[in-house]
Amino acid sequence: MSETTTVALAMVTLDCADPRVEATFWSELLGWDVLAVEDEYAMLKGPDSAALGFGKVPDYVPPAWPNDRGSKQFHFDLKAGDIAAAERRCVELGATVPDDQPGETWRVLLDPAGHPFCLTDAANWG
Repeated sequence: MSETTTVALAMVTLDCADPRVEATFWSELLGWDVLAVEDEYAMLKGPDSAALGFGKVPDYVPPAWPNDRGSKQFHFDLKAGDIAAAERRCVELGATVPDDQPGETWRVLLDPAGHPFCLTDAANWG
């Protein structure tokens, strides 16, 4: 593939009701810098030019967890050295822990806008 046809992912942008709340949650959890924050949009900057954006959507409806109640649309897998400690930190920052959990090696949480994400054992990622 030539350089003119090669593409690279620059940012993932999540729909939400309140970009400020989402930016605060994910910035605190990941340790990323907030580059922009407004009522309609926010953007974080991570390592190696990674970026995460949040866009306000009127009448936003969060994805559903578990999947049999709707579509989760996407999710992040976050590796953690101590899943229980990471879960406590996520809850302190505004995440919730749904009753439905897929098993013993993953913990599903919901960010403040209802997006599911998983905490996994960092040792499983090499």
